[in-house]
Amino acid sequence: MIKSPSKSLAILNSKAPYSSSAGKDALDIALVFGSFEQPVSLFFQGDGVWQLVQGQNGAIVSVKDYLKTFAAFEFYDIEEVYVCQASLIERNLAATFHIEAVQVLDSQAFAAQLTSHHTILRF
Repeated sequence: MIKSPSKSLAILNSKAPYSSSAGKDALDIALVFGSFEQPVSLFFQGDGVWQLVQGQNGAIVSVKDYLKTFAAFEFYDIEEVYVCQASLIERNLAATFHIEAVQVLDSQAFAAQLTSHHTILRF
């Protein structure tokens, strides 16, 4: 008997924080799925990698700082967080983030991990 893959959700973050509501919307969806114990993984690529950089403050641009909520991932069993290494290199960013357990993947591994999910939502 062939075992069907579990239905999992990948949320791809590709927008800089505070540039639009995309990052906050992605976070809200991740927390909703996590609260219902649905498997969800977060991916950060392109300008989305800026969401993981330490020391940002939304108050400077008069936006509520949603990035602090990333610290709640462990309470929602969100353990799979992936960052595209090429995106970090293009932006000259170090792999130091304000949340733990972030996995930095090369482009090929990032794409393979992303496409292993049943559903992908891009923000």
